[in-house]
Parts: sequence; C-alpha cells; structure tokens
Amino acid sequence: MKIRGVLLIATALIVAPFVVEATMGNAWVRLLDFALLYVMLALGLNIVVGFAGLLDLGYIAFYAVGAYFYALLASPHFGIHWPIWAILPLGALTAGVFGVLLGAPTLRLRGDYLAIVTLGFGEIIRIFINNLNAPFNLTNGPKGIANIDPGVVTGLPIPSTILYYYLFVVLVLLIVFIGLRLQNSRIGRAWVAIREDEMAAKACGIHTRNVKLAAFAMGASFGGVAGGLFASFQTFVSPESFGLMESVMVLCMVVLGGMGHIPGVILGAVMLTVLPEIFRQSAGPMQQAIFGTVVLDPEALRMLLFGVALIVVMRYRPAGLWPEQRHRREFVAP
Repeated sequence: MKIRGVLLIATALIVAPFVVEATMGNAWVRLLDFALLYVMLALGLNIVVGFAGLLDLGYIAFYAVGAYFYALLASPHFGIHWPIWAILPLGALTAGVFGVLLGAPTLRLRGDYLAIVTLGFGEIIRIFINNLNAPFNLTNGPKGIANIDPGVVTGLPIPSTILYYYLFVVLVLLIVFIGLRLQNSRIGRAWVAIREDEMAAKACGIHTRNVKLAAFAMGASFGGVAGGLFASFQTFVSPESFGLMESVMVLCMVVLGGMGHIPGVILGAVMLTVLPEIFRQSAGPMQQAIFGTVVLDPEALRMLLFGVALIVVMRYRPAGLWPEQRHRREFVAP
C-alpha cells in the first residue's frame, strides 16, 4: 500500500503542471511554482518554530539574503554570470551565517521578546537592501536588480514555468528528506526538548546554545535556497518583495498546517498560496451576486475572506489542520 501511495503521489506531481496548464492556463502553473517556493520557506521556518519552538518574525530576511546573493552573482549588475548550481549552495551557506548572526545575540530570549528582536532583524535587512546603493551601489536600492539569469534553459518547447516546477519539486523533496532526517536525529530530539522545557533540556545535558544556533542556521539555509530560486524564477528582485507581511504569511503557513509536522506544514503552505488567489478571482462575482454591485475593493474583500478563514481554522483546529500525532491526542477532547 505504501508503494502504491508513493507511485500515486509521484504520478500526480509529474502530470500536475500539464493538467493545470491545459485546464486553467499557464498563470496557475506559475502559482504552483510560487506554492513550492513557499513550501521551502515554510519547511525552513518549521525547524525554528515547529521543532525548536523559537518564534521568528524576521525569517524573510534569509529569503532576501539568498535572493540578492543570486542576483549579484548572476546578473549584469556586476557582470558576473555564475551557474545556478554553484550559487545555490553558497547562498544557503551565506544565509546560514546570517542565521547564526541572528541567533547569537538572542539565545536568552523566548516568546514575545524573541519575536520582537527577530522582527527588527528582518526590517534591518530590508532597510539595508533598500539603501545600499550609495556610496557604493551594491543592491541598486529601491530600483532592484533586473535581468537576472534564469536558472533553467529557456526557449524550449516546454514553458519555463513547467521546467521551474520540476526543479522546485526536486528541491522540495530534498528539503523534506533532510527535514525528516533531522526530525528523527539526535539534534532533532534536542530541539523538541528545548521547545517543551528548556531548563529540563539543559539539566539533561543538552548544550542549548549550540542547538539553538543550529536551528537558526539550518532554517536560514533553507530560506537562502528558496530566495535564490525566487530570484532565478522572477529574474528581478527588489526590497518590496521582502516585507514584514511575507514573514507573517510564512509563519501562518507553519501554524495553520501544524507546527512541527512536515506534511501539515506543506499543506498549510499550499493552501495559503492558492486560496488567496481563489478569493481574489471570486471576490467581484461574489459581491455582485449578493449585493448586485461591488461594495468593497476586490483586494480588500480577498483579505477579509482570508482573515475570516484563518480565524475559523484557528478557533476549531488550534493545533493546525494536520498536526502531528502527539498534538492530535492533546487537543482532541476525551
């Protein structure tokens, strides 16, 4: 049965972009690509928030570091055109270093205090990117960096959105494999011990300082990979793509799906990428059907519906839509 399920999932992943393009258009294939990017981000943040229990509101900063690292090494900005396979590992390493820089001064902080510090870190990175165009033009400031080299071969009969889809699927599966191995490893159990009771974990001999730094570094490296892929896919990056709302959205994906449960996090990322687009397209017709005219701006109504959906889910599924088994037993009434 397990082999049959794996084959079914593999077949669905292979044929999905062609079916979506034939029935809904290439724009929805592009949406699938973004869903996979958010899955990578959510899986990275899940290590910090879900496994280690460290509330991080500045996670999008590592996404920005990976994106700009790719843009600087694969664009006409500096005249450097490295291949994607060489940039992504270096981008992951660079983002991991930034993760350690964030984690080092926050080792004694938990809860709201940690959230505020990480929020400030994310905003600092965005402001630096927005202003590092003088006296030396490193990031091109608010104009962003354009004409970034694509990571896949263009000009083929198959659209580039489908080629990127397969590249993203391969990397998502690799990240899922790494995440599962980490979850069942010694360091993964140490993260869970810190999440449940840091004092007890320290009393058991766990070096909480190093374990926390490892969580920040590993989660940041996943964000760096996703950022590099984003820059390659968009062929343009600017500071506006890395605001606070992006960090909040990724955190919502982890919480909504089920913190610490990799399948649940994937479900949350896909839902929060696809549902807002469905709400956006249905906002206008919905208002006309109810009121006979458009009362609210479609974007405002989309966010209203999106917020109501989140409140309902968190009210009736506080552990997430697909929590891990331990949490399911805790939250189900006897």
